[in-house]
Amino acid sequence: MDPIDRGPEEYGHDERAGESADSARPPRAEIVPAVTPAAPSHVTPAPVTPAPAPVTPALAHLKGAGPVTTPPPARTVQLISGEYLLTVNPVDGSEIELCPPGRQPDVPARRTAAERADLQRAGRPSVPPGPAAPPLPLLERGAERERLAGLLGRGRSVRLTGAPGSGRTALLEAVAADCADLAPDGVVRLSGHRRTTTELLYELYAAVHHSELCRPDRAGLLELVHDIGAVVVLDDLELGGEALDELLAATPECAYLLAATPDTDPPSADAGLEEVALGGLGRGSSLELLERVVERALTDEEANWAGDLWFESEGLPVRFVQAGALLRQRDQLRGNPEASDEFEPFVRPFERISDDAPPHTAGTPDGYDIPLPTLGEGAAPAVLLASRLSEAARATLRFAVALGGEVPHQAHLPALVGDTHADAALGELMSCGLLTPVGARYRLAPGVAAQLEAKGYADDAVAHAHTAAQHYAWWAGHPSVTPERVAAEADALLAAMGPLVPGQESGHPSAAVLLARSAAPAFLAGLHWGAWERVLRSGSEAARIAGEVAEEAYFHHELGVLALCVGNLDRARAELEASIGMRGAVADKVGTVAGRRALALVTDREGGRPGTSAPLALPPGPALPAGGGGAVPLGSGPGFVPDVASPSVSASDESETLVTRREPPALGPGTAPVPVPQRRRPALGARRNLVAAGAGAVLAAVLGTVVTLGATSGTDNTQTDKVRTGQSPDADNGEGDLPADQPVDDVPPNPDAQLPAPTTSGSAVPSDSASPSDSASPSGTPSDSASSPGDTSSEPGSPSKPPSKPPTSPSKPPSSPSNPPSSPSPTPSDEPTEEPSDTAPPPSSPQTTVSGPNPALSEASPEPGPA
Repeated sequence: MDPIDRGPEEYGHDERAGESADSARPPRAEIVPAVTPAAPSHVTPAPVTPAPAPVTPALAHLKGAGPVTTPPPARTVQLISGEYLLTVNPVDGSEIELCPPGRQPDVPARRTAAERADLQRAGRPSVPPGPAAPPLPLLERGAERERLAGLLGRGRSVRLTGAPGSGRTALLEAVAADCADLAPDGVVRLSGHRRTTTELLYELYAAVHHSELCRPDRAGLLELVHDIGAVVVLDDLELGGEALDELLAATPECAYLLAATPDTDPPSADAGLEEVALGGLGRGSSLELLERVVERALTDEEANWAGDLWFESEGLPVRFVQAGALLRQRDQLRGNPEASDEFEPFVRPFERISDDAPPHTAGTPDGYDIPLPTLGEGAAPAVLLASRLSEAARATLRFAVALGGEVPHQAHLPALVGDTHADAALGELMSCGLLTPVGARYRLAPGVAAQLEAKGYADDAVAHAHTAAQHYAWWAGHPSVTPERVAAEADALLAAMGPLVPGQESGHPSAAVLLARSAAPAFLAGLHWGAWERVLRSGSEAARIAGEVAEEAYFHHELGVLALCVGNLDRARAELEASIGMRGAVADKVGTVAGRRALALVTDREGGRPGTSAPLALPPGPALPAGGGGAVPLGSGPGFVPDVASPSVSASDESETLVTRREPPALGPGTAPVPVPQRRRPALGARRNLVAAGAGAVLAAVLGTVVTLGATSGTDNTQTDKVRTGQSPDADNGEGDLPADQPVDDVPPNPDAQLPAPTTSGSAVPSDSASPSDSASPSGTPSDSASSPGDTSSEPGSPSKPPSKPPTSPSKPPSSPSNPPSSPSPTPSDEPTEEPSDTAPPPSSPQTTVSGPNPALSEASPEPGPA
């Protein structure tokens, strides 16, 4: 059931007393048959246990409460926004993805003249119940009407400026009727009340083209509205300057009739608008309008009073409409039967006149005649008019003041006021001139809100706004209410949230959050994205004040989706990251997944955006030696990384671990640099894994260094006759064998140490995968080669001397030594054939760096022993 527009099939199907409108039909399994077979006489019938009553979610936390009733399914709508497919999910947040092939809409078709006329009639304010007010003529506006129609006929745009209450809306309606057949797309009526340039362009597009569940992006919108040729009547304009220039430049084929107040920002000098000023009525026209409202001739006393009022109000028509309402109420109070209203629901108790009462005296004590209002009451008549209205009309005025001048739709008045006939109050207010049409709704007439606030109508404004917010939250979330109906009531819904967001009283921010959660999906599905953005921002602030983290995360998610749809990627990333963080704090897994999907789409859009930095690409790892194995490291380049274990070294051999520094291979003079392939920037999780792997490698290097230092310096009886794996052949000694290092002078040899047996060829073959390391030298001069801060420290009293020349490696040419060697040494070959020397002095302590444990050099290579 639509709470506003009930179809004929819904009458007579109201819910029975005591039943909820949301209760669903029970499944067939729960229906008990009406007739059950009779049990045998000798069988005692079992007691009938009544079925447990359904438990609402509010009582589900109680122990033993029973099963929770399944809530009604959430309404999901799919719509297309530019290149995106948007799925409205009121529970976890909207889902956005690229529109799959085949789902892109065709070029929107234009509406026919009949369809445009139907759309314009649907956009007018609803006619209030009760007797229709007498039509008022358009006095002293013939010259302005003819001039405006002539300018529009020549394709010129006009800006009509007039004070509030000067009759701008009535003049616009008359001119629009004169220009109905002037443009190919007819006349389009728009309201500029609280509308931006983008919103006006989308409303113009929807008035001319079919736009069901499809919203073009900015580029597509400008392309579509560029070819629209219509007379656009725009009332209550609030734009000026560059914003108005943008609107005019986007629609060069349209002729605009703009209506604004003198306080509105003026257009720029290059706008090319014709200016027409609208003033007040003359004295004679004002008195004629007053007689049309009262529907009788004025007395001399009333004519003099109206002349003073004309001088005071500067001839504004709205003042004489309200003055006519005062005279009608005076006639009704004086008991004139001809002036009384025949519509019974509008007759108030003091208006009921008995049949035997004399005329002009009924309803007044002791026949006292009601005097004319004072001049002050005639200039500000809202309070006096409201005091003579029904209670439902005065309650409606209080709600309108609380909502900032927005009058709720007449279908909501019975629920808000608490009177089944409260919808008739709208007719009372219209007949008194206290309301004015704005778009498809009604607002308080200019100056009425300030007059009522001064009389105390705003004392309970926050309480009335709270009541309206609770009602609208229920109504907007009702399954029978369409998104279009919620979008039409957007101004009242947003006005109800305004007084509640500051959170002056307990419970008010939570009510604003509930209203925003109910209205936001409807605004999105109804393509009223201006109201969608405003309700999301108000709801986010209310959720922050109320401390509802899950709801605040939902609003941030929706704001991120909105920013992504309009192309603001930076804003979209900020909002989505905030939403993901909040949902992670409250353990909302489903919402976190939805947020990460949208964030991934933002990252993908950023990759193709011009002016952004290139994605992060990891350089390829270095090539392994010929005999090496294992996995290729993730990165390459100068740095300390653990070497890869070589399968050529037996796992049974145990030796000390050597930690080395790996350098990138040097490029020859004729070698071209290896191109670095551009890879996609890794996701946030992959980047974190890479950082964790690097941290683990550094930690393993440090631990390996500590173990090595402890093994070499933990005892005094060091085996000096044991060959160290750090020894390498010297390329400059000029000999073909592997020379042994000289022992340290202050460490005596250990005769009990057993040297490893030589190989079959009598030579030590270094492993191909082993990286070079610094070795000791008898020269005793330290080398200038760089080492890490964690160099090996020998035990006290037995310092090891650094090598005089760095070793060589198949992958690195030898570096320059700090001091020349004492004797030349031959260049080593991969397979030395020289016999080992007869005597081999015990080696010194090995030199170690802090690169990390080296599995390839953890096994000792055999050195020639004594003959």
